[in-house]
Amino acid sequence: MSRFSGNIEREYAIPTVALSNENIVSFGIDTHAKYSTGMPLRFVGVPYPFTGLSKEQLEIYVEEGKDKVTGKPIMQAIIDALTIPIKESEIPKPLPEPRFLPPGTEENLRRLFKDKGWTDYNPIILPTEERVIEILKGTSHEPSELVKEAAGTFGTTRPFTVEKVAIIAVMAGAKPEYLPTILALSSQVPYVDSTTSSARMVLINGPIREEIGVNSGIGALGPNAEANSVIGRSMVLIHKIIQGYQEGVSGFSSLSNPLLYNNLTIGENEEALPEGWKPFHVQMGHKPEESTLTVFFGWNFVNCSGSVVEHYAPQLLMRDFTRVLAATGAATLIMDPSVADLLRNSQGFETKEAFSEWLSQNAEVPEKMYWANSIVSGMRGPSGDTGWRNKSNDTLIKHLPNPNSIRTVVVGGETASVWFITDFMAGRPVSIDAWR
Repeated sequence: MSRFSGNIEREYAIPTVALSNENIVSFGIDTHAKYSTGMPLRFVGVPYPFTGLSKEQLEIYVEEGKDKVTGKPIMQAIIDALTIPIKESEIPKPLPEPRFLPPGTEENLRRLFKDKGWTDYNPIILPTEERVIEILKGTSHEPSELVKEAAGTFGTTRPFTVEKVAIIAVMAGAKPEYLPTILALSSQVPYVDSTTSSARMVLINGPIREEIGVNSGIGALGPNAEANSVIGRSMVLIHKIIQGYQEGVSGFSSLSNPLLYNNLTIGENEEALPEGWKPFHVQMGHKPEESTLTVFFGWNFVNCSGSVVEHYAPQLLMRDFTRVLAATGAATLIMDPSVADLLRNSQGFETKEAFSEWLSQNAEVPEKMYWANSIVSGMRGPSGDTGWRNKSNDTLIKHLPNPNSIRTVVVGGETASVWFITDFMAGRPVSIDAWR
């Protein structure tokens, strides 16, 4: 809401007020104010929760509810926020962090980084000037080059440079040759967050995998390769330092997600793809010899709980498992090469696209189960679709209607015919080569 309200004010000069849940409105009146430009936004905090409530209950909120920022009745708070002139005291004047920290002992500096929220609370390598200069040898870009400006949570303004990314790479334990990949990763901030248990995946394609030792084979999803671990950890630090994410301040994930420790950083096993199955970045329009990075976002990550079996085709089990996905309309399957071979050579799916088409047409879920998902009801309800409140039948509906939203990533060491199914949505691949 803060992003959309800000755009309306900047682009159309229309006064706005941002309505936010009372449990996260503190972001609007604190972090958003510090890191936004242009006219400051005013926020009104509405009672929480409101998803799934009846029309009568929502009317009571409007008529009798109190703004959680000012304590005024909600409608009066909205009117005042739109009509009372902005005071000088409401215009924030944030101060940037200094480029160099004052001298201190290693122990005190490590404590400072933790206190500032600049770590994942695991040991870091202190980013001395010498170490930063050394890692910058991994790119031809100038240290002062601006990577991105609108890099903060929900698109707030937190400009950062190549040097800032190099500092984070040092902290994570990166080698100079990792820096182009980490710079490509940093260009994708702000990473999507949610109040629920969302997660991310980083997929690396192209020759860079072999060049820097990204694991796409046996044990690829575990802590078994330096490049995967360091690049995944860099994303955590970018999220905290550049994006400025702090739980309870600029982010409000109730449970969070253990996948965020490494952000499921993997390379696709392109060499083990069956005939006719293209690497992900090639599917998305890149050349095989290009190196790319793609960020995926979603919630569910479900283990197949065992190897595929002959008496029940793997695509049937995958179809069945899609019922547990959140209703995003998207799915990403992460499968061992042996599963891809079975789908290609035994089941006749000559391309990834053919498999996506089949899954889109055959994956179904009971209507009542689909509409019980808060993502669906929360998005459809406010838009005026009230029919979902009475959905209580077992009619099957297709919940993955767009085959282009179903992705397949082949990774693993062919020691077991296993796979994971997720509701991850794929971003666009970005060039790693551009940051060399």
